[in-house]
Amino acid sequence: MTARAGGEARIDARFAQLRDEGRAGLIAFVTAGDPDLATSLDVCKALAANGADIIELGMPFTDPMADGPAIQRANLRALRSGTTVARTLEMLRAFRTFDAETPVVLMGYFNPIYRYGVARFLPDALAAGCDGLIVVDLPPEEDDELCLPTRQAGMSFVRLATPTTDDRRLPAVLENTSGFVYYVSMAGITGVGAPDAGVVKRSVARIRASTDLPIAVGFGIRTADQAAAIAEFADAAVVGSAFVDCIGDTAKSGGDVATAAGNLARELSAGIRGARRKHGRHAGSGATSGQGGMGRR
Repeated sequence: MTARAGGEARIDARFAQLRDEGRAGLIAFVTAGDPDLATSLDVCKALAANGADIIELGMPFTDPMADGPAIQRANLRALRSGTTVARTLEMLRAFRTFDAETPVVLMGYFNPIYRYGVARFLPDALAAGCDGLIVVDLPPEEDDELCLPTRQAGMSFVRLATPTTDDRRLPAVLENTSGFVYYVSMAGITGVGAPDAGVVKRSVARIRASTDLPIAVGFGIRTADQAAAIAEFADAAVVGSAFVDCIGDTAKSGGDVATAAGNLARELSAGIRGARRKHGRHAGSGATSGQGGMGRR
């Protein structure tokens, strides 16, 4: 596979590849700079080499309000190691010298971006090799602040839909979303509880009726079996706390962090890749079959 243009094109190309292969993808979340920048770079390389289809790279922040204890600890480790927004972008730029194809979505909160300066951040992020943003504390009513400028810069702005996003709210959530929709499988914070695949499947079907965008499901997915259950109907499974715990535990014990993260990615990817084959299914969702509701946004 040859290198493609970055930004939205790289995310679209990856989901097109998943569609062609008849499978869901693995989106692996890690926090930049956890436990340090050099190790974090090696972790990203290991994830890409062992089955992560998209990397969600967290930008450390002192008050990650949507995240549970595991990712909060990762943020603190990263901040203690001296990780900043600028150093996160430097790490991403270094990753791009190794991998020009794996989409990387930067996830975080608006405060660090605001302090960096939106007008400065967006071109710097694009030049570093960023494909999209997830900023969890900016609602659709604030799209002028970052969402629309991000799209104008050529990157995706991925919006979260939740179990409380009803049919009246859903159009606003989808309006300027691009790349994919991130469905939060249960109310609350990351890393607490496990999703009910049956309930999530019904919610994904409801959202899919209103958009052609791929739908990724995250929160509470920690094992290959849980990821496989989600992969039967979603376009991707997002795994975060399991990777963060793996990194933290391995670093604490003095083990090889990148190898451990790569092994976990391989295990999760194998579960996802086998999910539809196990049930004799090809990709048949609106997002992966060319059928859809409101059209690609």
